[in-house]
Amino acid sequence: MMLDTVENETGADPQWSVLWLHGLGADGHDFAPIVPELVRPHWPAIRFVFPHAPVQPITINNGVPMRAWYDIVSMDFRSRADSAGVEASIVELELLIEREIARGIPAERILLAGFSQGGAVILSALLRRTRPLAGLIALSTYLPDPAKAATARVADAISVPVFMAHGTQDPVIPVAIAEHTAQTLGALGLPVEWHTYTMAHQVCAEELHALGEWLEARFAA
Repeated sequence: MMLDTVENETGADPQWSVLWLHGLGADGHDFAPIVPELVRPHWPAIRFVFPHAPVQPITINNGVPMRAWYDIVSMDFRSRADSAGVEASIVELELLIEREIARGIPAERILLAGFSQGGAVILSALLRRTRPLAGLIALSTYLPDPAKAATARVADAISVPVFMAHGTQDPVIPVAIAEHTAQTLGALGLPVEWHTYTMAHQVCAEELHALGEWLEARFAA
């Protein structure tokens, strides 16, 4: 079954879609309130889709169940993400992409966004995808096991623009981990726009403004 979602359309007959994955323990409502802060009046109509991750036990949280895109099995960033869980979430994400295509939004006008765990899923999905997308928005996140992911990248994987932003005071995912992800993506030929802000594991107004400028360029293209 397809994941339940929260949807917000900024106008009639949307021409673009943004699929936005939340972080650990949150749900699809988490980022819905930023739509009016982010969207500019002259932009084309956009359908924002915020899916709810399944509820599952999280190992590092003593097995307490919560919404998560994958289990976190250790504190080591090279092995903390349950690879089977990441793969399952990629499958769920692809189903949502296909639904948007069926609703009349071409893949070239679909953007993937993710915060923290959600960002890890969209970055992992990117390295396997051979069909076009408009771009990726990776906020306060990282690519699980970047060395393995780089070697596992399919030969004809697409190259799409990536917006990455991170807090220099992030206690959950150190900024150096995220910066290494940005460098890895760049080495694979992906155009990455990298931003840092004096903040913790969160989103700030300056970040949303920069993201708005990046999206403006995507719509203009």
